[in-house]
Amino acid sequence: MTLCLRYNDVLWFNKVQGIMSQSVCVCVIQNGAVPGEQVKKDENSRRGNWGNQIEFVLTSVGYAVGLGNVWRFPYLCYRNGGGAFMFPYFIMLVFCGIPLFFLELSFGQFTSLGCLGVWKVSPMFKGVGYGMMVVSTYIGIYYNVVICIAIYYFFMSMTNLLPWTYCNNPWNTPDCSGVVGTAHTNATLANVSAALSAVTNMANRTKRTSPSEEYWRNYVLNVSDGIGNFGEVRLPILGCLAISWVVVFLCLIRGVKSSGKVVYFTATFPYVVLTILFVRGITLEGAISGIKYYLTPQWQKILDAKVWGDAASQIFYSLGCAWGGLITMASYNKFHNNCFRDSIIISVTNCATSVYAGFVIFSILGFMAHHLGVDVSQVADHGPGLAFVAYPEVTPPTLHVTLPTFIFSLSTWGKTQFCLLETLVTAIVDEIGTDWIIRRKTFITLGVAIVGFLLGVPLTTRAGIYWLLLMDNYAASFSLVIISCIMCICIMYVYGHRNYFKDVEMMLGFPPPAFFRICWRFISPLIISFILIFTVIQYKPITYNDYVFPDWSLVIGFCMALSSVVCIPIYSIFKILTSKGSTFSERLKNALRPDPDWGPALPEHRLGRYASPGPEGMDMRPTTGELEEGREAEKEHKDEMGSNGSTLKPTPTSQTQSQGVPQPSKAMRSPVIRRNIFIIA
Repeated sequence: MTLCLRYNDVLWFNKVQGIMSQSVCVCVIQNGAVPGEQVKKDENSRRGNWGNQIEFVLTSVGYAVGLGNVWRFPYLCYRNGGGAFMFPYFIMLVFCGIPLFFLELSFGQFTSLGCLGVWKVSPMFKGVGYGMMVVSTYIGIYYNVVICIAIYYFFMSMTNLLPWTYCNNPWNTPDCSGVVGTAHTNATLANVSAALSAVTNMANRTKRTSPSEEYWRNYVLNVSDGIGNFGEVRLPILGCLAISWVVVFLCLIRGVKSSGKVVYFTATFPYVVLTILFVRGITLEGAISGIKYYLTPQWQKILDAKVWGDAASQIFYSLGCAWGGLITMASYNKFHNNCFRDSIIISVTNCATSVYAGFVIFSILGFMAHHLGVDVSQVADHGPGLAFVAYPEVTPPTLHVTLPTFIFSLSTWGKTQFCLLETLVTAIVDEIGTDWIIRRKTFITLGVAIVGFLLGVPLTTRAGIYWLLLMDNYAASFSLVIISCIMCICIMYVYGHRNYFKDVEMMLGFPPPAFFRICWRFISPLIISFILIFTVIQYKPITYNDYVFPDWSLVIGFCMALSSVVCIPIYSIFKILTSKGSTFSERLKNALRPDPDWGPALPEHRLGRYASPGPEGMDMRPTTGELEEGREAEKEHKDEMGSNGSTLKPTPTSQTQSQGVPQPSKAMRSPVIRRNIFIIA
């Protein structure tokens, strides 16, 4: 018989060598493999992993950097006084955004579970995971509507004459004033006359709007007079919504294995086009005034809690904190991946992209304001359509190649939708957890996509823009910061900050930096709490241009926001009532105590306090208790041998007899030997 010990076992081999017969040969394998044993890799074959680390980083960049940067960030800056929004935005990024981004990545990577499974750390807080799923559902519904509008613009930009260029269309009003200039040589005489007439009458108009804004508001959306007046479904938008969901489903048909390949293009191509637009924008006449508005803070708005609340919600929105997507994506990482490095890279990239896109947007707004003769703050609406009004304005009417390329790139910014859908699917699959459901994950993905499409149909009506704004301001606003705050409290104070710091060190090889430890425990929860308090004190109902939302719609908005938060107390009560124990105190303790399955998913990573007895345990270094057990086993072995020095008495089984291998004695079956010695015939 040959007895092979792993490299680490040689250090304590003399502790147990007395129980071995003289025929035993010790061979040291430094790479951890044993002859004839299947080499275990850092790969979760049952659940799947990213193809490589680049795919995870690009997908995370695509998740964090999306339409929220080129669509939501500019209009929040525009609404909150330009540079006045930048100061609280950076404060929230440094003290809340980056630390919570790292926290969620490490949380998901450590356990290799989605936003529901990770709450084995403290089952009573599993409602936080359900709240994340609710938030992801709301965002996924209206986010894909924004993507479908970008797809619609892509198709419309391939026409001979761009429909948002001139003011002689049926949907234009007398206030329309073209800012592109005169018609090109291939335009019809009617278009030339209309353009000249617009220039002649421009000085006599007190209220001027651009043709791109009127195209967006009066034709694409055909906005109704109120949120309660749905009107008809906009069939072109509905068709593009169907295309959008089909594309998302096809990109996720094989889970992260397929979506990881798509991001090589979708995460990089938009930066090329954004750079082209940046160069184009800053060379336009009047662009400097827009950039000044962007960078010059209106200090009187710094004291407005709404500005700080918008900055916090934008950080959580753009980074994807509290959506469950970060936990889900990190759960497909290999255990020892350096998620700390990834969190810094992705967060900084996200912030830089937002600022970069802001320069592009505001340079265009300065150009539009210069030609319309109005202030930058009055050149367009303050809603989510700002990007769809500003970007087309800088494209000459004859540029039929560049514009479709740009609009297509704008639609690729919607790759965040991949992670939103994967979050919901992964949560469902992990919660059921059977091999049957894992094999049918594609059908779960299809079902979630169909439901998402059906729920998005009301947003394609004439009142869709109102409902989109309502969901954006309530369903994906302060509920995100509440969920993040409770997550910090659970991990740091219920599970214990020392335990979690040890978990991170076990996974990465080094403990979290001191700045992140302080932020997780104190700074981030305090900042979030203060923002919530002052937001409530200085609450202002949302508006869309001059339209004031009715009270009943605001009630619906609050219900959507609370629907994700209320999951937390409801599930906590349910878990306490169903936990073991005869008293409330015992049930509470059991509900808060980590589940026995909490920890790394693969056996070879369950070291230290996560090591379980049996051949599957892979802890190579015995603890003090294990050494004591080994000594007791050695003593028992000596008693069995007696004074005549007889050899071990094997206890054969059917399996060992058939293989000709003797069965080890009770001493050889002790956990300390059992987990570290591999007997090979």
